[in-house]
Amino acid sequence: MSQQYSIEQVPKNLDKIFQGIEQGESVQITQQGQQVAVILPAAEYQRLLHGKPGFWESVERFRQELMEEGTEIDPDEVWKDVRDKSPGREIIL
Repeated sequence: MSQQYSIEQVPKNLDKIFQGIEQGESVQITQQGQQVAVILPAAEYQRLLHGKPGFWESVERFRQELMEEGTEIDPDEVWKDVRDKSPGREIIL
């Protein structure tokens, strides 16, 4: 859950803001009702900074780990029955 303060409220509530951040909450700062900034706990900032790996990067990492473990997987054997090799339906144009 995040707290929300206007720019005018920040100086008066600085101790509450930092208490919330220490407890892992983010704090939204608004100006004229519009969000202008967010203060995050350091751990959350680091997570966002380094980001999560993308799908393809995760697949490649998984494949590399399998190769390092010496797992013998034959892709041709695994995927041999996946694709339907029939000609499909007839289309009349």
